[in-house]
Amino acid sequence: MMGPAHSLSGAAAWLGVGAAFAAAGHPMPWPVLVVGALICAGAALAPDLDHKSATISRAFGPVSRILCEIIDKLSHAVYKATRGRGDPRRNGGHRTLTHTAVWAVLIGVGTSALAITGGRWAVLGILFVHLVLAVEGLLWRVARTSSDVLVWLLGATSTWILAGVLDEPGNGAGWLFDAPGQEYMWLGLPIVLGALVHDIGDALTVSGCPILWPIPIGRKRWYPMGPPKAMRFRAGSRVEMKILMPAFVLLGAAGGIGALDVF
Repeated sequence: MMGPAHSLSGAAAWLGVGAAFAAAGHPMPWPVLVVGALICAGAALAPDLDHKSATISRAFGPVSRILCEIIDKLSHAVYKATRGRGDPRRNGGHRTLTHTAVWAVLIGVGTSALAITGGRWAVLGILFVHLVLAVEGLLWRVARTSSDVLVWLLGATSTWILAGVLDEPGNGAGWLFDAPGQEYMWLGLPIVLGALVHDIGDALTVSGCPILWPIPIGRKRWYPMGPPKAMRFRAGSRVEMKILMPAFVLLGAAGGIGALDVF
């Protein structure tokens, strides 16, 4: 799928998680719901860091372009080292390592570890990166006609404000993990979810997605998971733009209403 659809699906997924928590009698503090949805929307773009034309590869100027090249080469190297007899030869790493459940979990765990060991500046960095990506994905029409600096300023301002809100007692810094020293450990959860939602979205397209790597399926370790080919669509097609994106908006709205118990 394209970036905007990925971001919308990520936000909708976290709002759905919020509704599930509320239904189970453990509602999220509203700042966790809002910040988690924005982080998940940003994280749902992150697996495409292995593609030089992706939104995330352009979002932070030379830094993200260089990182894109590194991730692409790393992904390609891992693919070549682990491919099965039935896996085709490839010239690049797109839709390989960063499009697996293993990668999603590792990135989420790494983020949580960074948040609890790196202190406030680490948390601000995590929020900034994902809020910039959320702006790029959710407000893509505006972002593409604005300068990168304006998007970065919006991300930085939002980060500072939302971090201050979360730091208030009871607002969510210690949500779910409330032991001393575990503040913001939950930040890894929307990142795992966003990456997995991205993978599932790509699995619906004609190319499929190797979510289950390294589990061998037949003669392949990079088996492109997906529904029957008749049910798949091309990225950027009318199915994505006219059906899936409006559906994500409606699902997100329903999840937000359920999470906040508005009625």
